[in-house]
Amino acid sequence: MLTVGVDLAAEAKGTAVAWVEWDGERAVVRRLLCGADDEAVLGALAEADKAGIDCPLGWPDAFVAFVAEHQRGAVTLPEGFPGRGWKRPLTMRLTDLVAWQETGLRPLSVSADLIGHVALRCACLLAESARRGLVIDRSGGGKIAEVYPAASLKVWGLLHTGYKRRGDRQRLGELVDDLARRAPWLELGAAAAVCRDRHDAFDAVIAALGARAAALDLTRPPETGKEITAARTEGWIAFPLDETTLSQLPCRKTRPTT
Repeated sequence: MLTVGVDLAAEAKGTAVAWVEWDGERAVVRRLLCGADDEAVLGALAEADKAGIDCPLGWPDAFVAFVAEHQRGAVTLPEGFPGRGWKRPLTMRLTDLVAWQETGLRPLSVSADLIGHVALRCACLLAESARRGLVIDRSGGGKIAEVYPAASLKVWGLLHTGYKRRGDRQRLGELVDDLARRAPWLELGAAAAVCRDRHDAFDAVIAALGARAAALDLTRPPETGKEITAARTEGWIAFPLDETTLSQLPCRKTRPTT
């Protein structure tokens, strides 16, 4: 099985892609690309058995409706306006709230933070992938899943903060060492040096591991009717169920994807 992890940025600069091959009880990072342009990302998505993208795959349904109403000039005032908290349904997807509640990490708002620039690129990449024949399921049921490396790291008991500070490679190196201890079945090879130098490269590898977890049904799925409905349009973050799932990645059998 081949999983691909994409740490997406608004432009090629800052975008990293990792290819991880799974064979028996080991996993090997076969390729790690930094500065990935659109064609590189599209090619990787097409090649993968399962791909994890570190980027929101949609916007909050309430935000989309609000903007559409604003364009028509007939905005319905949100419940609770002008008190505190009325903006939350417009700025946080349901999956963001679930991830925040269950992992303690608050995802960036796709409608109110700079991650929105990345999401615009992602939406175009998904549209082009669909035009080329790839079935896109924002809830993660197909070949593409939305992942959140920081949440994966935290759930797996690894360092998950402070490794992206500019010019501070010590903590990033400690994180690579931590991963090597906790996942001895993962062969980074030449990618190890790149991961020690660039956090986007490291996050791409974690995204590829997250894709594997999603393929094995080891991530939190949308469960209630409300969650399932929202996941189809807003996207759904596939974060690991618990710490034990890391050790299960190389030895569990995957389910078929479409």
